[in-house]
Amino acid sequence: MTGPLSHPPLSPTAPPPAASPLVDRFARTISYLRLSVIDRCDLRCTYCMPERQTFLPKAEVLTLEELHQLALGFIARGVRKLRLTGGEPLVRRDMMELVRVLGRQLEPGGGLEELTLTTNATRLAEFAEGLHAAGVRRVNVSLDTLDRANFARIARRDSLPQVLEGIAAAQAAGLSVKLNTVALKGINEDEIPDLIGWAHGRGMEITLIEVMPLGEVDEDRFDHYLPLSAVRERLERRWTLTPDAHRSGGPARYVNVAETGGRLGFITPLTNNFCDGCNRIRITATGQLYPCLGGHEQVDLRGALRSADPEAALAQALDLAMHIKPERHHFAIGKAGEAPHLPRHMSMTGG
Repeated sequence: MTGPLSHPPLSPTAPPPAASPLVDRFARTISYLRLSVIDRCDLRCTYCMPERQTFLPKAEVLTLEELHQLALGFIARGVRKLRLTGGEPLVRRDMMELVRVLGRQLEPGGGLEELTLTTNATRLAEFAEGLHAAGVRRVNVSLDTLDRANFARIARRDSLPQVLEGIAAAQAAGLSVKLNTVALKGINEDEIPDLIGWAHGRGMEITLIEVMPLGEVDEDRFDHYLPLSAVRERLERRWTLTPDAHRSGGPARYVNVAETGGRLGFITPLTNNFCDGCNRIRITATGQLYPCLGGHEQVDLRGALRSADPEAALAQALDLAMHIKPERHHFAIGKAGEAPHLPRHMSMTGG
């Protein structure tokens, strides 16, 4: 966690004057920013990080003012959707101050159309009402099982009761909740239909995700890789799935489930590339911009922010990011014992 606040409250500064939109070499307009506020997390999900994960020293993490400055810079360049991520964003002590000041950009003339959050929900009950008051209307909650013992096995923490309490509090506060579930062979694959039914029965969307080969973990991802093509085939034997043209701004592709009356998403970085319409970039808690989740390309925005002329340096850095953004990712799940596709963990990159 970061330390106590050592700065004056952030002011609801207007974004800089509108500049040229962010358009990459493949004519894709970037309108969606995923901004990580912290690399730390209070869970240790087996597919995400090792049990003894080493987190960053505070000095390397962007300050609240820098996060705010970055967000405003991107809004000025045409970003309309901003998702705050981590790690677990709600473990950052000054997180709500950032949410409140960014929420002002949702007002007429502010430039932002949606402010959202990805969370594991362990602390969501505490912050749900404040998030809604700040302008957040939707949160994504990572939830891989409804079985308490299995949750503790996956997350290495016995926190399912807090997560369920957080989800209930979010809905009570007026927040729309979407569940994100990583499909894991031999771990939660048999629970997936029940989890879908549970979510739809409570008015929540749910999206299934293939495990991503990011960072070294204690277990072998190859052993637990479950292609969603196989999951979908099984679901189609049970339910009627009808394609849905709905798009949330992310990479998910959706179907409607006739029997449950709900919407189900699939994110398939390994079995079905989804890059042709990519409108997203990610920034880590250290200010490293990754134009592609599955790529090695990066641009140092922290250095730009801390330079003698941060406004000019940031503009130049964003232009560079558009130039180096690849056409597509090349994720591949390694066989048992092989190094991951990328060395950085998802908690570092931002979910």
